[in-house]
Amino acid sequence: MTRAPSPQRNSEPDGGIMKTILVTGATDGIGLETARQLFEKGHKVFIHGRSEVKAREAIGKIMAVASPAAHKNVDHLVTVHGDLSDMIQVVDLANQMKNLSPSLDVLINNAGVYMTQKVLTKDHFEMTFAVNHLAVFLLTHHLVPTLKVAADARVVTVSSMAHLGAHLDFDNLQSEKSFDGYKAYATSKLANILFTRAFAALNKHTNISANCLHPGVISTKLLHAGFTMKGDTVSKGAETSVYLADSLDVETVTGKYFVNRHEAVPSRAAQDDASAVKLWKKSEDLLQKYL
Repeated sequence: MTRAPSPQRNSEPDGGIMKTILVTGATDGIGLETARQLFEKGHKVFIHGRSEVKAREAIGKIMAVASPAAHKNVDHLVTVHGDLSDMIQVVDLANQMKNLSPSLDVLINNAGVYMTQKVLTKDHFEMTFAVNHLAVFLLTHHLVPTLKVAADARVVTVSSMAHLGAHLDFDNLQSEKSFDGYKAYATSKLANILFTRAFAALNKHTNISANCLHPGVISTKLLHAGFTMKGDTVSKGAETSVYLADSLDVETVTGKYFVNRHEAVPSRAAQDDASAVKLWKKSEDLLQKYL
């Protein structure tokens, strides 16, 4: 699926294109490195953390290793906060963004969790499904107005190759019948791809594209929580998110899944548009009072 490129752009004084970008889960791991790389490229990056303190600490980490040229742009790093397991706070996060920036060029849905035990959120959602899918759905929904203001808006969602073994059981989406940490995680990552396909189809005639990705097997807290394998560096893990946010190569691409900065074919279940539509409607029903 492709869309026409936007003719209108805002240029920085150095001739580059500065984008306004929100990275969720940007206080450690792939999210922190994604934010750092985008900041070094000259973009204005909103650093999301569960708390203001954690977000400010993340800016400190970025500035501690920033290039001399980047130091003059410290005001290009801005904090926002909210617990993505709490849907009221997800809406508040969107409102923070609207108040701080009337236009958003890129939303990177990076935050994710891996739970080894079933935990219900205060909204009575299963934690994995809430943070990894419902928060993505809700935050993106509320930020569409600011994305529509941008010339070339992009929604980038971090999925995983874990989706390859998953299928959607609409009677067990939130582990109602049984809980398995890996299956819950894999289901949420499949949901990320189906969300991307549905969002791209709904917005194919707008300025907003949507793509998703597998970041690689990366050494992060999430990997250590759910898996025993060793991972690659966070620098490698951030590459595809940065590419989808920044590259002109994908300016007209939407609804696709990427691995190692190249378009890839997801599982058959991830290409099921009927499931994508059904999941979209189910998500709307679950989140009705927050939309």
